[in-house]
Amino acid sequence: MSTNVQQAAVQEILDGMKTMPGALLPILHEVQHTLGFIPADCVPAIAEALNLSRAEVHGVISFYHHFRSEPAGKHVVQICRAEACQAVGAKALEAHVQTSLDVSTGDTTADRNLTVEPVYCLGNCACGPSVQIGEDIYARVTPERFDALMADLDINGGAE
Repeated sequence: MSTNVQQAAVQEILDGMKTMPGALLPILHEVQHTLGFIPADCVPAIAEALNLSRAEVHGVISFYHHFRSEPAGKHVVQICRAEACQAVGAKALEAHVQTSLDVSTGDTTADRNLTVEPVYCLGNCACGPSVQIGEDIYARVTPERFDALMADLDINGGAE
């Protein structure tokens, strides 16, 4: 998607939402929902529309883990880092994921197929460690089970 198309989409969102009370978070959510991320070159338009500084808008984007400043890969893998999952091996699982996919948590693989993200609770605390791949949550994920999930992931067509 070109920069002009992105800016036009953001402007349309701003036109429809900028007068809402507390509009910044709803606007950022809508931009990310529409574009898949919040482009840095759209931050000035958001700031101006809401009479905020660019630093204030950037601060909100960078504070919330949910917001992306770069497009995610085709598939997003989220690894729970909450205490309950840590207590049953989430740190070791995360290390395995980084090694097996050759990507650091918070980054996207070179082929742009997978993005690995930390998440701080998937609401599956009794069944950790938990992983979310796309919209699906998996419980009691061991390194071996993770490898099997990746083997079942059809990189060209989505999760099977």
